[in-house]
Amino acid sequence: MSVRPAPVLHWFLPTGGDGRDPGGVTAVQARSRTATRRPADLGYLAQVARAAERAGFDKLLTPVGLGCVDPWVLTPAVAAVTERIGFLVAFRAGLTGPTLLAQQADNFRRLFGDRIALNVVTGGDPVEQRAYGDHLPKDERYARTGELMQVIRELLEGKPVDHHGDHVRVTGARLENPTLAAPVPLYFGGASPAAEDVAARYADVQLLWGEPPAAVAERVDRLRGKAAAAGRTVRFGLRLHVITRDTAAEAWAEADRILGRLDPEAIRATQERFARMDSTGQARMTALHGGTAENLTVAPNLWAGIGLVREGAGTALVGSHDEVAQRLFEYRELGIDEFVLSGYPHLEEAFRVGEEVAPRLRALTEAEAAR
Repeated sequence: MSVRPAPVLHWFLPTGGDGRDPGGVTAVQARSRTATRRPADLGYLAQVARAAERAGFDKLLTPVGLGCVDPWVLTPAVAAVTERIGFLVAFRAGLTGPTLLAQQADNFRRLFGDRIALNVVTGGDPVEQRAYGDHLPKDERYARTGELMQVIRELLEGKPVDHHGDHVRVTGARLENPTLAAPVPLYFGGASPAAEDVAARYADVQLLWGEPPAAVAERVDRLRGKAAAAGRTVRFGLRLHVITRDTAAEAWAEADRILGRLDPEAIRATQERFARMDSTGQARMTALHGGTAENLTVAPNLWAGIGLVREGAGTALVGSHDEVAQRLFEYRELGIDEFVLSGYPHLEEAFRVGEEVAPRLRALTEAEAAR
């Protein structure tokens, strides 16, 4: 009987600013001064990247949005001051043509080696999408995303492409002398039926947000079935924040500190904005806490407090290093292959998670293999 390897751990690059407190990740949502006390300049982000590299993380997720430094501008600069760590570069599907995106990824690979993966973001906030000039309805955005992923994959495999779909049309597209190294993985997120259909057909890794284990297991099983029906297999990643300390009491005290510093008006405005979004994943995150600061522990060690003010990934694993490692191991047993982790502030927490949680998670995996 084969034993699954330990999951791959990635870290998050806070390109909207950083601090001890969580905040919004786009310019559409106001962010507190304490959440962005450390500006997202190259000096600080390079520090975070080098810390994550030294702590043993595999890749850095660079988010995309109106309030973030553009990933295609930032990641080459950070890659130049790091040696090994890879980059999970997010981009908004449909805002740039697939040929240019494939060319950018191939050029990055040519300059920095196999240190790039692509995180395809369809977008779930109509206000922000319109600010980018995108007015397509939700299901059409996902249909466009699928076409885009298909064309990008074929181009990065060195194939010439003629594609004349409903949303993406290219003729005679190809890469000039592509590097043809290991394939560039396509990561993808989305929780609606349309999103899951795209994931089953085109994604290498489907990213989920940190829900209770039963909900994660349900989604993994359903997506595996959809991928199998399409003749494919898909790996799974989980996006989570982490509040880990030497003792559980210390970790929960930090969660209480974060909660106590959240502005009630910011919570109210954030939840109103979430209610206007058409993102199924965001609705699932919001349902965990219902927009209030009560009953935020939604599963063992899984705390939904960050989602009161932060869009997207809104849950954190809170506990001792042993407890956090155990919860990650349990998600791995449900089929999670990779984790994209983060903590506030991202510089210090990269070392804490890499030095304390990662070895414990590896030990759990090794102990399982020895049984």
